[in-house]
Amino acid sequence: MRKFYLFILYFVVTFLCFESCKQCTKTQSEDSKMYNLGLGWNLGNSLDCYTDTIADETSWGNKPVTKSLIDSVKTCGFQSIRIPVTWKNHLSMPDCMIDPQWMNRVAEVVSWCEQAGLKVIINLHHDGADSKFWLNIKQASASEEADSVIKHQIETVWNQIATRFKDCGDFLVFEGFNEIHDGGWGWGANRSDFGKQYQILNSWNQLFVNTVRATGGCNSSRWLGIPGYVTNPELTMQYLELPKDTVNKLMVAVHFYDPFDYTLLNKFTQWGKDADPKKCAKHGDENSMDSLFFKLNEKYVKNNIPVYIGEFGCVHRDNSEDEKFRIYYLSTLCKTAKKYNLSALYWDNGYSGAGEEQSGLFDRSTGEFFNNSREVVKAMIESYN
Repeated sequence: MRKFYLFILYFVVTFLCFESCKQCTKTQSEDSKMYNLGLGWNLGNSLDCYTDTIADETSWGNKPVTKSLIDSVKTCGFQSIRIPVTWKNHLSMPDCMIDPQWMNRVAEVVSWCEQAGLKVIINLHHDGADSKFWLNIKQASASEEADSVIKHQIETVWNQIATRFKDCGDFLVFEGFNEIHDGGWGWGANRSDFGKQYQILNSWNQLFVNTVRATGGCNSSRWLGIPGYVTNPELTMQYLELPKDTVNKLMVAVHFYDPFDYTLLNKFTQWGKDADPKKCAKHGDENSMDSLFFKLNEKYVKNNIPVYIGEFGCVHRDNSEDEKFRIYYLSTLCKTAKKYNLSALYWDNGYSGAGEEQSGLFDRSTGEFFNNSREVVKAMIESYN
C-alpha cells in the first residue's frame, strides 16, 4: 500500500512539473516566430524616477500607480505595458543588492498587469542614463577595469531580477537596458572610437542573456528584449550583434520619436503631407517613417526576429487644429508599424499639460483619460488594428 501511495505522489508531482513546463516553453511554431507585443503603453516617469539621493515613484510629480490605472490601460484596448524601472537608488553599492521593498513594489505592479491580461516588459532604465550612473558605457570604453566592474554589477542585478520573476509565464519580457550612450545621444565618441562602444554594448547584451538563462525556470525560455546603441533604429541595424541564445527567443528593441523637434520639443506644431511648410519639420515625414519601418522588417522580422518600438509618442497641443496633426501622426505611426509587423508602445509620462514633455494619456491614480486622450487612444488602436 505504501508503494501505491508513493506511486500516486510521484505521478501528481510529475504532472504538476509537466504543466509548469508547458507554461514556460511553447513550441517554436506557436511562439518563437510570431511573438508580438501588439500596440502597447509605457508606464513612464513612475517606477523609473530618480533623484540624487532618495527616489520613489512619486519623485517626478506623478501619483503612485494603482490597479485602476492598469485595468484602464487594458480596457481601452492596449495589449502590453512596458514598465521602465530604475534600480540605482534602490541598490546597496558596491555589491548591488536590490532593496526588497522596491523589488516587491515592482512585482506588485507586474502582478496587476498579469491579472489584467497584459504582456509586460521590465528593464534597467535610467541606470545608464547619459553615462551618469553605475551603468556607464563612457567609463567602460575608457577602462577595461571599469568595464569588468560594470559587467559584474550587470550580472548581479539581473540575476536578482530574473530569480525573483523566474516563475512568471511568457507574458513577462525582460529588456536588458534602455538608451545606453555616452551622453551624446548617438553623436558622441561612438562616431569616432572605431566601434568600441558598440562592441561593449554587444558584450553587455550577451551577458544579460547568459545571466537570465542561467537562472532557470521560465527564464530558460523567456522572450528577451535586446536594445542597440541609444535604441536608435539606424545605429541598431548597423552595429547591433544579436547575442547567442540557446532558444532563439530574442526581440530587437528600438525607439522612434522622429522628428523629435515636432514630437517631443513642440518646436513645430504640424506634421505630414497636409501640414503648413512653415509649421512642420523638414525631415521625418510619412515616407521616411515607412522607409525605416520597412528596413526593420527586412532585416529582422522577415528573419523571424521580432521588433518592438519600445517608445514612441507625441506631446499634447493646446488647440484643436494642432491636435488633429498630432492624432494624424500617431495614427500613421501605428498603421505603419502594423503594416510591417512591428509592435509599438506609446510613451506616457503622466503629465496632463500641453507642449514640451506633456505626453500623458491617463491619470495615474484613477485611470481616467486626460484632455482628449480618449480620442487619441481610439485613433491609435483603430489604426493599429
